[in-house]
Amino acid sequence: MRGRRPRAIGSDPVFIGAIAVLVVVAAVLLAFRASRGLPFVPVKQVEVDVPNAARLVVGNEVREGGFRIGQVTKISPVPGSDSGAQLTLSLDTSAAPIPDDSSVKIRPRSALGLKYLELVRGSSDRPLADGATITADAGAIGPELDDFFSIFDEPTRENIRRNLDELGTALAGRGTAVNLSLAALPELFGDLPPVMRTLSDPGTRLSRLVREAGDAGRIVAPLSDTFARGFSGMADTFEGASRDPQALKDTIAQSPATLDEGIRSLPPTRPFLTRLAELSDEVRGTARELRRSLPPFNRALAAGIPVLKRTPQFTDKLDGTLGELRDLARSPTTDPTLAGLASTMKTLNPTLQYLGPHITVCNYFTYFWTFLADHISDEDATGTVQRVQVKTGPLEQENSIGTFGAAKPSDGGPIDPIQKTLFGDAAGFHPGNYPRAVNERGEADCESGQRGYINDGADLGHRTPGTQGPTFKGRPRVPEGQSFSAEPTGSSPRITP
Repeated sequence: MRGRRPRAIGSDPVFIGAIAVLVVVAAVLLAFRASRGLPFVPVKQVEVDVPNAARLVVGNEVREGGFRIGQVTKISPVPGSDSGAQLTLSLDTSAAPIPDDSSVKIRPRSALGLKYLELVRGSSDRPLADGATITADAGAIGPELDDFFSIFDEPTRENIRRNLDELGTALAGRGTAVNLSLAALPELFGDLPPVMRTLSDPGTRLSRLVREAGDAGRIVAPLSDTFARGFSGMADTFEGASRDPQALKDTIAQSPATLDEGIRSLPPTRPFLTRLAELSDEVRGTARELRRSLPPFNRALAAGIPVLKRTPQFTDKLDGTLGELRDLARSPTTDPTLAGLASTMKTLNPTLQYLGPHITVCNYFTYFWTFLADHISDEDATGTVQRVQVKTGPLEQENSIGTFGAAKPSDGGPIDPIQKTLFGDAAGFHPGNYPRAVNERGEADCESGQRGYINDGADLGHRTPGTQGPTFKGRPRVPEGQSFSAEPTGSSPRITP
């Protein structure tokens, strides 16, 4: 028995069905990917910055001269900007090279709103690099159809209908007049060229007339009601003139002579009018400034009127004062007094410069009264008495608190700060002749009350090394603007730098 021949693979229906399904799937994938570019096809990437995307979507075509050369693959905001859109274009390599001065325009593809991007090739010799950016302005975006049709809103449509109705009414029944007008048009057009040549001649200055007429209309617009009343008044005037035709004829007969006289006499007034115009500009500026200045000027006048009313009384009193001042100036003792005052100030000023920081920086004036209150606070039968124990120390003790000219600190223990301030050497303390309040730079160096106890045998005239700083309620340095002196000027204290 002969064996069955193997069946060919191409005749297998399962295999053929699988191939068909694979082809369909590949076609669907290719169709899906076609909106972002076909695979394995080389492209050139270009970025375009536009004010807005103008309803472009990913997949819209990029055309040049009506031919498709690429598509829009991405739309995103412009980096670092609050507005605008950045379009990423995938262009066929066949479109390269693209000049770097090329531009783009967004155009409608259909009346349904479909768009495409048109590339307008430039003339530069330098090509755009891959990934380069083209910046487009608002002129790259054309008007939208719906924006155009939105012009004809309800009020506009109503006005167009009314205009057509009025124009139709104006033409109705005027067929003969229209025919006569059409018949006269050739003659009109025959005479029109010389008229237009005259109007277009620069010497005519028609453009200036139009500009001045526009300015005149802008100026008189706020006075339209006044001009309307003027026209009504002129109508009344003309109505009155029509009642006496002979007077009107006489007026017209005299008009040529009047105009001739005006032609002769008005040109000499041009310099005056020119100067008047310049003066008017100055007056206009002055009027603006005066308008701003009047409110404070009025307030000044309102405040000055009561003052001026009291000025005579003040002047009467001032007369006596000035007389006394005159007598004082004539007095023979005035000059020596002023000279002595100047000497006093020269002497007092260095003293105040030295003493001032003791009060303003170290606050010693307040401390003195604080300690003084404690110093006289001993109670007795009738009130309080001053403490005098410091003066009644044991005289038999060597270097006691009551010994004058003691060679070392007392052996009686700590001394009250007010005793140190008031008695100095008598209390066994030698704080120095002129303790400092500030150093040469004006920084606090409040030596009094901050030295502690003096060592036995120390040279008590030396300055305490370094800057002692402020007291508890003192300042770190001399107040701004105050003059000072670290040492008393004119004195010779025993101080070693």
